[in-house]
Amino acid sequence: MYTIKPAIKVWAEDDRPREKMILKGDKALSDSELIAILIGSGTKRKSAIDLAQELLEISGNNLSEFSKRSIKEFQKVKGIGKAKAVTIAAALELGRRRKEVMITRRRPRIRESRTVYEHLKPYFEDLTIEMFYVLLMSRGNMVMETICISQGGTSSTIVDGKVIYKRAIESGAHAIILSHNHPSGSLIPSEADRKLTKKLVEFGKLIELPVLDHLIFSDNGYYSFADDGQL
Repeated sequence: MYTIKPAIKVWAEDDRPREKMILKGDKALSDSELIAILIGSGTKRKSAIDLAQELLEISGNNLSEFSKRSIKEFQKVKGIGKAKAVTIAAALELGRRRKEVMITRRRPRIRESRTVYEHLKPYFEDLTIEMFYVLLMSRGNMVMETICISQGGTSSTIVDGKVIYKRAIESGAHAIILSHNHPSGSLIPSEADRKLTKKLVEFGKLIELPVLDHLIFSDNGYYSFADDGQL
């Protein structure tokens, strides 16, 4: 036997997520209340907030881990159908895109690998697949453009050096910085990473468009080929 919890609409106005957001602002809401607004409605046994709390629990109540979940993973919570799962995924993607727009507006001067890391970190956060980005640099080591060259699976991505240098030459770049992530969390360059880096460095020297660094990202930090004396 079970008890049916009262629907959110019969709660005190201050306790209803939508009304609470209108009255007190979005900062007054907990993570589960914000997710509950996206969910919209619960089931006979669970309110939208109950479902939101369950969704957070499968990610250890960690928003960073939560944002990595797929639509299918959200649907594993009973009461979360395809429509609700898609709504949550869409909201998370909008958040990521807004962050990228904010980052793109900034064009930092690169003085060290840490500056590259801070600039690119938001691009690689919450990724479960491998992606490859290139920074196109001005003569004064300012970031001219941050471009995504490729995206792959959980363990690799295909990178075409011709595409990288074509974009760099067309943009009038004076140097480039390579970067990709390891979803596995490892910061040790693979043999493929080393070969690709060596090939691009050598070609860059020939056309006087040097590779300044190649960074590998993970949730645990980063590895810099330049800092390690590997360029």
